[in-house]
This record gives sequence, C-alpha cells and structure tokens, in this order.
Amino acid sequence: MFPSDRDSYSTALHGKERSFLTKILLGPRCLFYPRVFWIIWSNGRKALRGEYGDAEWAESSLDVMHALEDAGVSIEATGMENFRKVEGPAVFVANHMSTLETLVLPCIIQPVKRATFVVKKSLLTMPVFGPVMRSRDPVAVGRVNPREDLKAVLAEGAGKLAAGISIIIFPQSTRAVAFNAEEFNTLGIKLAGRAGVPVVPVALKTDAWGIGRFVKEFGPLDPSKKVHFAFGEPIRVEGRGAAEHERVIAFIREQLDRWTKGEDA
Repeated sequence: MFPSDRDSYSTALHGKERSFLTKILLGPRCLFYPRVFWIIWSNGRKALRGEYGDAEWAESSLDVMHALEDAGVSIEATGMENFRKVEGPAVFVANHMSTLETLVLPCIIQPVKRATFVVKKSLLTMPVFGPVMRSRDPVAVGRVNPREDLKAVLAEGAGKLAAGISIIIFPQSTRAVAFNAEEFNTLGIKLAGRAGVPVVPVALKTDAWGIGRFVKEFGPLDPSKKVHFAFGEPIRVEGRGAAEHERVIAFIREQLDRWTKGEDA
C-alpha cells in the first residue's frame, strides 16, 4: 500500500505492518546505505535493460521509504487528497533539503499522477543513479544559465504536461536546511501558467538525511529528526503568477515553522 492511498500517512500509525524480524535484520543504521545502494543499483540494472517503468519506480521508492523507517526514521505525509482531486497533470513545487525527497516523493505522487522531475543534468550521468533517472525522461537543466534553464523547463515541461505527465520541481538552486525565499525561483509557477495546469505546493522537512561532506547526496542519517511532507491546495496561476508564487512560499514557511516549533516543544 502506498502512502497516497490515504489522505495522510504516519510511520507511527501505518509503519507496523513490517515484521519484527525484518526490523531486526534491516533496521540498524549501519545497514541503511548498503540497502539503499542495493535498491538503486538493482533498479538501475533494470533500467538499462528497459525493464524499469512507472510501477517499478514507485515500488523502488517505497522500498527506500521502508528502509528509512526500518532504520528508525519516522515519516509523516499529509494533504494527499489535495493532488488526488486534481484532474489531469499538475506542477508540484517544493523546497529542497536532501536526497531523501528525490527518492521518496515518487512513491507518494507516482501511484496517483504519472510524474517526472526537473533535475540537474549531472544526475543523469551518475554511475549508479543515472540509469534510474534517465529512465524517467526528466527535464534536465544545467543550473548555470538561468535563461537556458527557463527555456528548457517551459518547452520540455509544457510538452510533458500536455502528454499527461506531472512535473516535480525544486526551485532552489541547491539543497538547504534553511528555507530562503530569495533563492526560490518562479520556474514552477511560470511552467504551470504556460501549460494551464494547477500548482500543488509541497513543503518538506527531510534533514534526517544529511548533506554529505564529500558526496553531497549521501550524508549522515539522524533518526531523531522526523521527516515531514505536506501537500497544499492546488493553485491556478493567473497573469504573471506573482501572487501565486507568494502563496507557495507562504505555505512552505508556515509548515516549516509549525514543524520546527513542534520539535522544540
């Protein structure tokens, strides 16, 4: 069962379906990265053989989510009804904290909306993760020339949306634990406005998966930090989308503030 089969998901309520033996064998944090590497590597091999489709992507993403839970990370997701009620594709606009959301969001969104990401071109050439990402036919940007990135996102993204494929985009230039609205560009809003589809704001807190010192994608795992995903009400973009952009920023800020205060209490 996928998280988005419900309006909300919580490890505390729904994560007990795995056996005690599974948790004993797979739970230790020292086994987390070997398990994740195996998930990515084995599915990368499938991708190279042309055997890694939408269903396999969602299932492998769910495997990563279960690996996190077995390692002691608690996950909460809310608001899935907000994108289930959207007819047709949407643009999911989210803040970006860690590698975790790239690997876990597919098991939340893909079972409901066929989707792909806007990603850095460099991800497509990574030795292990590259084949998986290429199989998803993402919109690739260089993150060097903003004008070229805008052209690519508007052209390729609009084409995918017209074909019924939703787009997941992280408008920040890089992963960051602290949310900075000044670094949160309007690419997602512009794309949704151009394609005439709604924006679904996504707030996330995923710093349980740290940013690595040597390899940014793989940092320390901290189970004391709860993982949160929240999906907001769909927003229709009108005009240049300035007001809609501010609504997305406000949603993300409000959720992050609430989660931070909850952890401090």
